[in-house]
Amino acid sequence: MEPSNIAAAGSVSASSSPHKCRIRMARALIKFVLMALWTWYLVVWVATPAKAYYTSWWPWIRARTSTIYFGIQGTNILMYTIPVLSAAVLGCLHLHLGNRLSQRKSARNVKKVSLNSWRKPCLVKGPLGIVSRTELAFFAMFVILLLWTFSNYIHWALDEITAPDLDDKSRSLLVLNWVALLLGLVGNICLAFMFFPVTRGSSILPLFGLTSESSVRYHIWLGHIAMALFTAHGALFITYWALTGDLIQMLKWDDGGVSNVAGEISQLAGMALWLTTFPRIRQKAFELFFYTHHLYIIFIVFFMLHLGVNFACMMLPGFYLFLIDRYLRFLQSQQSVKLVSARVLPCESVELNFAKNPGMSYPPTSLMFVNIPSISRLQWHPFTVSSNSDLERDQLSVLIKSEGGWSQRLYQLLSAHPEMEHLSVSVEGPYGPESTHFLRSVSLRYLC
Repeated sequence: MEPSNIAAAGSVSASSSPHKCRIRMARALIKFVLMALWTWYLVVWVATPAKAYYTSWWPWIRARTSTIYFGIQGTNILMYTIPVLSAAVLGCLHLHLGNRLSQRKSARNVKKVSLNSWRKPCLVKGPLGIVSRTELAFFAMFVILLLWTFSNYIHWALDEITAPDLDDKSRSLLVLNWVALLLGLVGNICLAFMFFPVTRGSSILPLFGLTSESSVRYHIWLGHIAMALFTAHGALFITYWALTGDLIQMLKWDDGGVSNVAGEISQLAGMALWLTTFPRIRQKAFELFFYTHHLYIIFIVFFMLHLGVNFACMMLPGFYLFLIDRYLRFLQSQQSVKLVSARVLPCESVELNFAKNPGMSYPPTSLMFVNIPSISRLQWHPFTVSSNSDLERDQLSVLIKSEGGWSQRLYQLLSAHPEMEHLSVSVEGPYGPESTHFLRSVSLRYLC
């Protein structure tokens, strides 16, 4: 290399070093603020069921945060919603700055070597599926949070339940009423966290080292727990009203308080959605699962009508992020992609090859959602990307096995018209794989 070129390279390196240093300092500051926000958010949830929170801290905070514009819900917005939305915005900036550091990935991998043992599966059978030590630890902590909340609220009710002037029947009914109420309150905690894992484009998941596909299981866990608690909540209240001869409460719609009718509609929508999520039904009738899952809109809307906007500000900041993400993905999916070729393969399979930007890269076994309007305008189906972005820089491929109704119609369509480059296709993704344990191995052995 000529001396002039060496000097130029040295000057570029020297000028870029302070720039990278400033980026690292900015990321460190943002990371500190993010840790403070998430610590605050979690501490609030831990402190909420404590009696001192409502008798001392809550009145003090509310007196200083209630505004003319937001009213009484201003306090809940400050305590529960603003930390999450602020973390999402700062997370975007943190990830953007990280992408400008050329050594970001290698540095991150070095830091995670000591945590690999915690990321390896420790349970491979059971209702939770394949679970790592880290996942099991966080799941246990979440269950402890639910038990902590329930036990603290029960402690609140002890004075009323143990009143000496109550007879046995009245005390039993009072216990039933309290348990029904508290199961709903505990279920709300699950609902507050349930939408974070399925916000695919969110900046929050990458901050915790998660991908959207690997986080779907957390959404499933939270959904099952929440619906079990909500179902018990509704069933116990109906039992309580039946025993007290007050079933007319089922028709109550209170604009200023709790609306029982709205809660019942939300419960029915949630149960219909829940029943189709079990593996046997989902695998054998995916289209039924897909369409009934859109009942979440009815579930959430009537949940808000059931409890009011003030309470919804506590429960649904994750849902706000989900709506933003869903809208952005909707805009992305409105554009059709160029289908380079479509091939019919043996064993009733088809291969779709799409044109892509050479600069677009994705890890192996990533997922991509495909929509073909000529088959169904509403259905989006996930498929594993079969191509390698390093080897095929201009093309992205997926293999589709003809098993369900949608894939069978696609196979029949391409079999009848093999040359269908004009086929209109929309895609979403690709998204990172659910598991990347194999990427940490030096060598792999495949057994057929």
